[in-house]
Amino acid sequence: MKRMLLLTAAACLLATASFAQRVRVVHASPDAPPVDIYVDGQLALTGIPFGEYTDYVDLPGGQRLFAVFVAGTNTRVADVPAFLSTAVDYTVVAMGFAGGGKTPSFRLMLLVDANTEPLEGFAKVRVIHAAPSAPAVDIYWTKPFLALRGQLPVLTSVPFGAASNYLTVPTGKAAQYQARVAVAGTQTVAIDSGRLVLNSQEVRTIIAVDNAGGGAPFSAIVLRDRN
Repeated sequence: MKRMLLLTAAACLLATASFAQRVRVVHASPDAPPVDIYVDGQLALTGIPFGEYTDYVDLPGGQRLFAVFVAGTNTRVADVPAFLSTAVDYTVVAMGFAGGGKTPSFRLMLLVDANTEPLEGFAKVRVIHAAPSAPAVDIYWTKPFLALRGQLPVLTSVPFGAASNYLTVPTGKAAQYQARVAVAGTQTVAIDSGRLVLNSQEVRTIIAVDNAGGGAPFSAIVLRDRN
């Protein structure tokens, strides 16, 4: 279940803005506790646990500073300055390991979301590698449960912290798919989306993540970007 609390701080930011951008946050750091998100020093989103994400929140454009704190404390985990362009959707992904000196270390990744409506009869899908325990991966996009033998990946050697471009795929009654993430150069599946049903003009983002605490079994968060 999505959890999001938009506080008066964000509303105050909007009060002086003639144009607002939409921003959402995904907590994909497997060993980090629930987090609060501050925007320009003001609390905007609170109590986001690992594996969860917020709805889009309207924020004013221009130079913004996003900061991550351990929920309910003054412990600052990370921050990232970002320039938000007018009328653009963004996803901020908290990823990497937060403690113990493990690598890759905690970071925030800011992504521009292409939520323009696909043509009738098509959908768009994007994949993000946010599983810090997984090596570089190949991504397969096939009909459900089709054997990978003889199939070619749609993306190869995707490193941690990388996001693919959007893949445009046909929809319709027979348009069901399965995304599988394999160790690069092999067909050893680490993450399996199971059956995915995409409807016309939908946009989705699939984020590969570790298990809570880090390591396997890996899983995926599917974001409903549009429709």
